[in-house]
Amino acid sequence: MNRWYGKLLGLVAGALLFRPNPLFGAVVGLLLGHAFDSDWFRLRRHDDPWAELGLTDEASDAEVEQAYRRLISQYHPDRLAGAAPELRAQAEQRSRAINAAYDRIRSLRGR
Repeated sequence: MNRWYGKLLGLVAGALLFRPNPLFGAVVGLLLGHAFDSDWFRLRRHDDPWAELGLTDEASDAEVEQAYRRLISQYHPDRLAGAAPELRAQAEQRSRAINAAYDRIRSLRGR
């Protein structure tokens, strides 16, 4: 991620808001700008069910169904029955996320 405008705006705003000590304000503004640029505040949509399935929101119902079936067959925990417990736990977590995304898309489309 190469965003830089948060740092610049934070630097300028901090220096202007802390006029008695502009250096302190610039440092605080720069730190807040870095946090913004690094997405620490989670301002972007992180609840995107289509991205979880590797699709865009223009995908058809058939494409959604195909992506869901492909991913769930790949990450289903029963496929990793003899695997290490860490791998199985990761597969369970990923399959839960895939199921939640699929359910969310179906509810958004009214099915």
